[in-house]
Amino acid sequence: MKALITAGGKGTRLRPLTHTQNKHLLPIANKPILHYSLEKVADAGIREVGIITHKNGDEVKAALGNGEQWGLAITYIPQNAPLGLAHAVKISQNFIGDEPFIFYLGDNMVVGGLEKFIEVFEREGSNCHLTLARVKDPERFGVPELKGNRIVAIEEKPLHPKSRFAVSGIYLYDKTIFEAVNNIKPSARGELEISDAHQYLIDKGYKITYSEITGWWKDTGKPEDILEANRLILEHTESNISGLVNNDSIVTGNVVLEEGARISHSTVRGPVVIGKNAVIENCFIGPFTSIGHDCIIRNSEVEFSIVLHECEILDVGVRIEGSLLGVGARVVNAEGRPRTHRFMVGDQSLIEIR
Repeated sequence: MKALITAGGKGTRLRPLTHTQNKHLLPIANKPILHYSLEKVADAGIREVGIITHKNGDEVKAALGNGEQWGLAITYIPQNAPLGLAHAVKISQNFIGDEPFIFYLGDNMVVGGLEKFIEVFEREGSNCHLTLARVKDPERFGVPELKGNRIVAIEEKPLHPKSRFAVSGIYLYDKTIFEAVNNIKPSARGELEISDAHQYLIDKGYKITYSEITGWWKDTGKPEDILEANRLILEHTESNISGLVNNDSIVTGNVVLEEGARISHSTVRGPVVIGKNAVIENCFIGPFTSIGHDCIIRNSEVEFSIVLHECEILDVGVRIEGSLLGVGARVVNAEGRPRTHRFMVGDQSLIEIR
């Protein structure tokens, strides 16, 4: 079995962070999102992986290399434009050949491994095995219509969903999926929809099975999803103090303090991860916070947030909460008079002031 992982797309709902960085490389608990999918693929015993990238996808290739660190062999498959998930499958046909494969959306995160899905796919002799998750907003996803234990139809982003399930970002296929993606037509938005490919298989009588994801699953397409995924990952993080904590500081709960990082005159309540060479001075760092490498946080409070590397938060009098700070961002207390707010804000940013 091979694996196919998506790492293209524009990440429009995560702008301005994705103006300068591929969304699949955004960190959750200080580790790029793509690393989690590669780890799960490797843990399932799969060794050959194709990664769909944007045609100018050098950033992903530079970040992942040849896959050696996971025991994988990575082949990069450029997609000239984001023409849909079924198009991503279509252009991978030469890489996949006639082998069964798992198709994993690289910006999705799921608790547990992939082995249970692979086992059902192989045991049932399925042509296509889908994973379903109960969601509050199924209209954002491909939605299955169920009768008994069968999927009888799938609709992409329906106005009136016929179930509370979303087809989540893990799919298993045999070679019949290529018949489907080569016969469907672009949708009204100009994309080859994976839901249309699944509907083709249903209409042609191929065997479609499914598993329900009973733990948590996150499509990390929106800022609130990124923060929630960060919280869920940190909940299962074990303490590892490799940096320095001075005697005047209080560190409780599960805290990862990477090499070269320093905490002084501060309170840190885990779960928290603090990256290499970060400096925390006279601060409160609250639960579910990830701080990247080489950050400086001084005389400030941060909770339930993701702070990317090389950020500075200095002398901020109000607690920062539920926030995403991009690489090299600075949040500082202005000096002098008059007392004003001064911003340099990119496209599609959000600032809340109280």
